[in-house]
Amino acid sequence: MSIEDRIAQGRGEQPADLVLKGGTVWCMVTGARITGDVAICGDRIVGIGAEYHGRAEIDVTGETLVPGFIDTHLHVESSCVTPSEFDRCVTPRGVTTAICDPHEIANVIGADGIRYFLDASRHTLMDLRVNLSSCVPSSPMETSGAALDTAALLTLADDPAVIGLAEFMNYPGVLARDPVCMDKLHAFEDGHIDGHAPLLSGRDLNGYIAAGIRTEHEATTAAEAIEKLQKGMRILIREGSVSKDLDALAPVLTPLTAPYMCLCTDDRNPLDIAEEGHLDAMIRRLIGHGCDPLAVYRAASLSAAEAFGLKDRGQIAPGKRADIVMLSNVENCTVSRVICGGIEADAAAFAGRGRREPVGLNSVHLPPLDADSFRMPGTGPTPVIGIQPGRILTDHLIEDISRIDGDQRPDAARDLARISVIERHGKNGNIANGFVRGFGMKTGAIGSTVCHDHHNIALVGMDYGDMALAARRLAEIGGGFVVARDGDIKAELALPIGGLMSEWGFEQVHEALVALRAAARDLGVVLHEPFLQLAFLALPVIPHLKITDRGMVDVDRFALI
Repeated sequence: MSIEDRIAQGRGEQPADLVLKGGTVWCMVTGARITGDVAICGDRIVGIGAEYHGRAEIDVTGETLVPGFIDTHLHVESSCVTPSEFDRCVTPRGVTTAICDPHEIANVIGADGIRYFLDASRHTLMDLRVNLSSCVPSSPMETSGAALDTAALLTLADDPAVIGLAEFMNYPGVLARDPVCMDKLHAFEDGHIDGHAPLLSGRDLNGYIAAGIRTEHEATTAAEAIEKLQKGMRILIREGSVSKDLDALAPVLTPLTAPYMCLCTDDRNPLDIAEEGHLDAMIRRLIGHGCDPLAVYRAASLSAAEAFGLKDRGQIAPGKRADIVMLSNVENCTVSRVICGGIEADAAAFAGRGRREPVGLNSVHLPPLDADSFRMPGTGPTPVIGIQPGRILTDHLIEDISRIDGDQRPDAARDLARISVIERHGKNGNIANGFVRGFGMKTGAIGSTVCHDHHNIALVGMDYGDMALAARRLAEIGGGFVVARDGDIKAELALPIGGLMSEWGFEQVHEALVALRAAARDLGVVLHEPFLQLAFLALPVIPHLKITDRGMVDVDRFALI
């Protein structure tokens, strides 16, 4: 539609393309409740607070209209479905813009993975925006399937879906002025650079922010969030399937801070999306914590738009993108209908999007292995990864573990399970073994190719034979999740797109994950989300102790043990 058409429809001289009649617009700037119709021309709002007539009209009497929600940082791959299925799953829940970092698929197949998302963004109903993956791999202490340098990123930077540079995870490299990090920061210093600096404070935090990094989703305490706000960062409250920071950060979200706070999910799987929700669930819980509802909805929309330079959205106002969520209940964030870019998010709209061809098939290349591959020599004081439930931070524990027949064996009585990472990109065949506490596992093994961020094979088990079986099955199905016990595969989900995403519909993936969760619990696993928890145990840029295919990593020293 032309500017002239917008003016004419906004003035009521012509019927609007679409009119929402009888609702109340909640202004995210003044807090006012504005009665009157909402007129839409093409993908733009052209009028509010007056009576309009439209070529199409929707009766929204009694409903409150708020701007579409913006997920400010996520990895679509963690939903285990394609971008198209993710769109179909969360857009009806009010998410009209998602800012993704496709560094999961990029760590497997490189720039082709980012191109897959850029292409997908042109066919989703939601506005899928992309931040270019800044750290592929996340550190030099892991083997990934690909590496992206500054030159590769710059070939993608001019795509209209691109906002800037995604989470800069290698914060030790930034502080040390590592040349590779500096090259990327210089190349993108005039654009948006997303942050990732868990527990960083004081002068180190000053230096990190001084590099031009503007947003941060790794704050896990109120004090950490407040310091980062005071130093100019926008804080993204995160509530994923493993990283659950909402309860700790809710007291920080007030009418005063709301313009500088946003919401994100980072990594949220279909179990939690289906059973709890997405950003709508975060909104409900924040209001339940006593946060001011206007502050919460502002953080979910206008504040997010401002933080990432999306000036065309975040408010129901003339000239803004027609992203509108209709609520039958504000406090419970009960979404009745969603308009996304002027189109109602219904079954017909999703059916008309077309299908994208999968990428990253046949990406799991298993080195020779058997049960003995998981034996671990040594004795005495041994580093053990200690899980913090609901967090991706881990404890660096030390345990005395005796050797039996030359092997430090798992011990269910002490909740000491074997954790192993197997390089699966066909580069070196590394196998690293260690110990983890917190799964509660009594028998069997679980395995996954979702293993942040290098996405090698990660296994946790009490039985070496079941661990070997799980690894072999992952290779056979092209990656995914498996549960093995007593020499049998008890449950599985194939994720053949890069070992990360299924070609199935969201509902089928959810059903498979329910079976996997039940099978894991039959092994004694006590964690709410064992597979994503396992994935983060291999990410060597999150304190304090992690494991990659190259061995155990002391993250505080940023060094292999």
